[in-house]
Amino acid sequence: MKVVILAGGFGTRLSEETKLIPKPMVEIGGKPILWHIMKIYSYYGFNDFVVLTGYKSHVIKDYFVHYYQQYSDITVDMATNSVEIHKMQTEPWKVTMLYTGQNTMTGGRIKRAQEYIGNEPFMLTYGDGVADIDVDKLIEHHKQSGKYCTLTAVKPSGKFGALDISSDSSINSFQEKPDGDGNWINGGFMVCEPQVFDYIKDGDSTIFERTPLETLAKNGQLNAYKHKGFWKPMDTLNDKNQLTEMWTKDKAPWAKWVRAKEVVNV
Repeated sequence: MKVVILAGGFGTRLSEETKLIPKPMVEIGGKPILWHIMKIYSYYGFNDFVVLTGYKSHVIKDYFVHYYQQYSDITVDMATNSVEIHKMQTEPWKVTMLYTGQNTMTGGRIKRAQEYIGNEPFMLTYGDGVADIDVDKLIEHHKQSGKYCTLTAVKPSGKFGALDISSDSSINSFQEKPDGDGNWINGGFMVCEPQVFDYIKDGDSTIFERTPLETLAKNGQLNAYKHKGFWKPMDTLNDKNQLTEMWTKDKAPWAKWVRAKEVVNV
């Protein structure tokens, strides 16, 4: 199953970091948050990514094109214009990067990926948030629901969109960023059936979190996977600093691959 990552926004609330690079390339402990998100999925064996770029797309493309050079030991022989790679460090990833437009909305970006996804289920998330989510359980929950889309519902301190969830996990209504705290909100980490593309009808101007998700909920095709563990978006410089501190102190809840390596090495 392919993993689609929205990575094209301007990141205006994190302008201290995003003047020269796109928000998904803002670093946590020396690695872009995009890398951390991909490692979350890779830990569960999902290594086929479709990254939907926009603002400063070339930064993301350059990063992956030259990935092995950044994290490997190399010798450059300038006399012969040759490069020798030592101890190559890489990932088992296939990364498709699509330029989806500078000002395209989230739904428009997703729609542009349709030809690369085909008639298959896919996962979808935002390129600016991490969680200690169990991806296998998320997928199983989605399959059991029989619905077109399952999104991960989280319950932070407020200020995000609210979900009205019934006892059988069906989403009755979707409301983007209402007033008040304590609501279940859209935390990304979605699983989608290809029918979701049919709900994106207004081209590049479609905001996925508006009409498509609202209509899916109205039609009884939107499901919630309630995640009560760690989840944090990187919306502000303070968020970035908090995530970096967790990483540098080896207290990053989302970094399951690090703990797995530690267990192996014991």
